Amino acid sequence: MAQAGSVSVGGGGFDWNALTKLFVRGEYALGLGVMMLVMMLIIPIPAFLLDFLLAISITLSVLILMTALLIQKPLEFSAFPSVLLLATLLRLALNIATTRLILAHGHEGPEAAGSIIQAFGNFVMSGNFVIGVVVFIILIIVNFVVVTKGSGRIAEVAARFTLDAMPGKQMAIDADLSAGMINEEEARRRRRELEGESNFYGAMDGASKFVRGDAMAGILITFINVIGGMIIGVAQMGISFEEAASSYTLLTVGDGIVSQIPALIVSVAAGMLVSKAGVEGAADKAIGVQLFTNPQSLTMAGVMALFAGLLPGMPIIPFFGLAGICGYFAWRGFQKQGARDDEKLAEAAAVQRAKPIPEPPIQESLAVDEIKIELGFGLLGFINETTGRKLTDQVKAVRRQIASEFGFVVPQVRIIDNLELGSEDYRILIKEVVAGRGRLRPQFYLAMDSSGTAPAITGEKVNEPVFGLPAVWVDDTMKENAALQGYTIVDAATVLTTHFTELVKENMAELLTFGSVKQLIEDLPKPQSALVQDITPGQITVSGIQRILQNLLRERISIRDFGTILEAIAEATSASTDLLSVTEHVRTRLGRQLCNANLDASGALPIIALSPVWEQTFAEALVGVGADRQLALEPSRLHQFVADLRNAFERAGQSGDTPVLLTSAGVRPYVRSLVERFRPQTIVMSQNEVHPKSRLRSAGTV
Repeated sequence: MAQAGSVSVGGGGFDWNALTKLFVRGEYALGLGVMMLVMMLIIPIPAFLLDFLLAISITLSVLILMTALLIQKPLEFSAFPSVLLLATLLRLALNIATTRLILAHGHEGPEAAGSIIQAFGNFVMSGNFVIGVVVFIILIIVNFVVVTKGSGRIAEVAARFTLDAMPGKQMAIDADLSAGMINEEEARRRRRELEGESNFYGAMDGASKFVRGDAMAGILITFINVIGGMIIGVAQMGISFEEAASSYTLLTVGDGIVSQIPALIVSVAAGMLVSKAGVEGAADKAIGVQLFTNPQSLTMAGVMALFAGLLPGMPIIPFFGLAGICGYFAWRGFQKQGARDDEKLAEAAAVQRAKPIPEPPIQESLAVDEIKIELGFGLLGFINETTGRKLTDQVKAVRRQIASEFGFVVPQVRIIDNLELGSEDYRILIKEVVAGRGRLRPQFYLAMDSSGTAPAITGEKVNEPVFGLPAVWVDDTMKENAALQGYTIVDAATVLTTHFTELVKENMAELLTFGSVKQLIEDLPKPQSALVQDITPGQITVSGIQRILQNLLRERISIRDFGTILEAIAEATSASTDLLSVTEHVRTRLGRQLCNANLDASGALPIIALSPVWEQTFAEALVGVGADRQLALEPSRLHQFVADLRNAFERAGQSGDTPVLLTSAGVRPYVRSLVERFRPQTIVMSQNEVHPKSRLRSAGTV
């Protein structure tokens, strides 16, 4: 017995449900649709059905265009070549169907080919078939010459470049897979995408020929319809030439426009698809975001529109309206751009704040600053001073002065604040050890009585921090009065700079490092460099040269004439390795320099000679041999020598002299080591160091 929904034939059953499901499946429905398109080329179609099919053609073309506009990537519409072929086949079938109706029934009137063709013909022609023909020809030119040709060229070039780039892209995928940057699944996905891209652009290159062929077919069909309709209408149907021209032209132009509008829409869709290139996102991103979001471009466009509106004869309203619109969107764009910049800065600041503060390496705590100046809070204005010279500039000047005077480049000076100090206090550190300190009054001036005969003035009495002389801090109103009374006036920053200069001179020996000596040697002219290579390390090492230079700087002797010093070292080290003896020989070679540095105003060298008694006493007090020799003087004799020396120099100072102490060469180093303990500023020279052409003037005897 047959089941419900089936029909039994000859004892057997035929399942209509199965047949329905079979044709509902996509592949069978597509096959049936294509066969129907082919049948439309042969079977006549009534006018009412033709209107329906023309509406489908127009709607399908709009759907294709919207899909091409809204897809994110061209490959998402990879079926476009097939869709383009089917849409072209549909339009050709409709063209043939409309041609058949126009030629067969055109003599009956404008409604012979359906309402859509009649409506398009009347609307476009407006009662004048010449206008309709011109509009139709323009549509043909736009579609065939502009859109179709351009999109075809883009598709051709894109296909060629895509095929040329395939080997490189394939190797890049293999390289990423070999390096472990992607897995096998990702590699397969990329290969499929690469293959699909190549196939798509290749198919688009061929599909563009469909559009061109469709346009050519539309032109030929139009001419056939007009010529054939005129012949049939006049010769066979017996109507007048004017009536035939009006009826057949209206129908032909209406048919051409109905077919060309979907063709133009599909051509635009093809052009949009192939011209999208590598831009991802819908067409609003590919066009609107890139074209209408640049405030600078909008500003220029608005200015040009405003200028065009001001030209004589130009309509003001449209150009001014466009200028206002461009100006508004440019203003909005600048606002958004500023907001984005602020947001980026805020994000960068947030990221910076979120980063953990890196701890400095432990090795940095081992570094020792050669020279450092620490300032209290109230003295920080010396660094940021704008009216006068900054402290940093004064320090640079001191370094340059010492380099010029002593031939020694002072290391970099670090100036920092120290909240542990008093507001107006400062410290100067040499190798992290406090070498001097003081207190300054930034808004006052220091008045010093160097002669000791100036009258007392009103102010804060202090001891000058450099030499310990009595001084007074005075304000700006008392400055000129103090200067007239014989006081030396200096500002607070100069006091600090002077203190810094004296401390550097006192500690030059410690500041002359091994690296500094190496640099001095590297900067020597070539002949003197050869001398260094000759004596090092056979006769003396670089560290030995450093020790000799330190001995000279300790007594404030300039080492600027480094070449002469090296020659003297070469002479002395050939006979002795005792650095003290070598230093004394170097001093002898620098006799002209030593004497010239201590001349008085008259050009004479004032001296206080060590008496023969004290010479004998010191010679007998020396114990040891060579580098181990030491001065072993009885305490009573030592006190007596100190008293005699002070008396002699005080008497010389009362007469305005600053003499040097002259001794024999054998005892000079030991006398100097004793004198520098209580009179470090006293120069001690040996008789061998007096240049033969120097003029001596006796200032006393010890």
